[in-house]
Amino acid sequence: MSSKTKITVAYGDGIGPEIMKATLAILEAAGAQLEYDVIEIGEQVYLKGISSGMEPKSFDSLRETKVFLKSPITTPQGGGFKSLNVTTRKSFGLFANVRPCKAYSPFIKTHFPKTDLVIIRENEEDLYAGIEHRQTNEVYQCLKLISQPGSEKIIRYAFEYAKKYGRKKVTCMTKDNIMKLADGLFHKTFDEIAKEYPEIEADHKIIDIGTALIAERPEIFDVIVTLNLYGDIISDVAAQVTGSVGLGGSANVGEEVAMFEAIHGSAPDIAGMGIANPSGLLNGAIMMLVHIGQPEIAEKIANAWMKTLEDGIHTGDIYQEGLSTKKAGTQEFADAVIERLGQKPAKMTPASFDKEDTKPMQIKLRPQSVPKKELIGVDVFIDWNEAGRDPNVIGEKLRKANANGLQLHLITNRGVKVFPEGMKETFCTDHWRCRFKTADGGAISHGQVLDLLKQIGDLGFDFIKTEHLYTFDGVRGYSLAQGE
Repeated sequence: MSSKTKITVAYGDGIGPEIMKATLAILEAAGAQLEYDVIEIGEQVYLKGISSGMEPKSFDSLRETKVFLKSPITTPQGGGFKSLNVTTRKSFGLFANVRPCKAYSPFIKTHFPKTDLVIIRENEEDLYAGIEHRQTNEVYQCLKLISQPGSEKIIRYAFEYAKKYGRKKVTCMTKDNIMKLADGLFHKTFDEIAKEYPEIEADHKIIDIGTALIAERPEIFDVIVTLNLYGDIISDVAAQVTGSVGLGGSANVGEEVAMFEAIHGSAPDIAGMGIANPSGLLNGAIMMLVHIGQPEIAEKIANAWMKTLEDGIHTGDIYQEGLSTKKAGTQEFADAVIERLGQKPAKMTPASFDKEDTKPMQIKLRPQSVPKKELIGVDVFIDWNEAGRDPNVIGEKLRKANANGLQLHLITNRGVKVFPEGMKETFCTDHWRCRFKTADGGAISHGQVLDLLKQIGDLGFDFIKTEHLYTFDGVRGYSLAQGE
């Protein structure tokens, strides 16, 4: 008898306890060698005043076991509560979110029976950094942060995943036609890394048309790698077009810790009714078993699960008149899977895992040179709601500020140039970006910036934020304004 692997388990909220109970029953019946450290997470912890949704001792459990099997939770609205998923992913460096999306036709209804794709989503950066500010009465800001190391890690992981599992193509999805610096960095890094894997086809899609193609022709994709927000959206689209979001499991993988879960939420509207589909969490648990070195158990469960689907035993969310033979509740479905342990599907391709699948992938970053960084200007954001919001009024007044040659270059409102020579049709809010540079575009000092801010304050303006304008080895490190 092999030694047991200790994992951290959380039953979660809503339908979480029901689907976790069903999933663990299947794992135990299949002979999984596991010990459980059960922790409390989610709504009840939030309501104790713990904004992360997880007590400090629970984080200690994850540090010890390094494996987390987690049911969905409910995050209370308002009150400054932070997403537990985001907190866990970022705190433990779970940089890769892996979501397989496969069709199980004709046993699960789908218009795309050949779909078999994997979405690999960056898990730590992007808008999910959760850095937001209300800056004026009318304008709120959410910062999108994309780093070169973060981009390289997830892109390299995607190519290594494709190599390990015999996938033929990796598609990158961004919106770099608009966000030329942030998304542009991700696309540029993808193109560089792709050259190291000549045996794997690489292509790029703008995220809007890419999402449309997932909805219309998902079978053309193999592995997709993308940024955090886009990955969150398209993985649900892909799961739904293959049959049901309720079937999808996911892995969140870091260098040391990994978290496994269903991709759906806590569904409080059906909690306690015994009708929830445990398949999403079960498929997450199957990925977990491979991760911890029990691929034979993972294979046994995956095949029994598919045989259950083939036999028409379905929970209500996937039940089809004329195809399904029995509408099963949560535990009844789990019992049906348990009865079929040791069997394989007759029509679907049986699952097959081996010890090679359990080996961790080594993600090594390239060394980076440090470019020469030079400050050449500053954007000063101002809250101003006077004179009918006439850009010419604020512009002429700000022209009086001059910090040793650092002077007003232009003003934008929501990114569009409104001064000088703006268009009268442009709608303006109370949030103004005022760009200051020298006439020749040369380097400036922090002292000039401080002097400038004092002058702007003395002119009676409320400056709410600054962004420095840098070049890196002479290359502009900031975006031009629309119309600049």
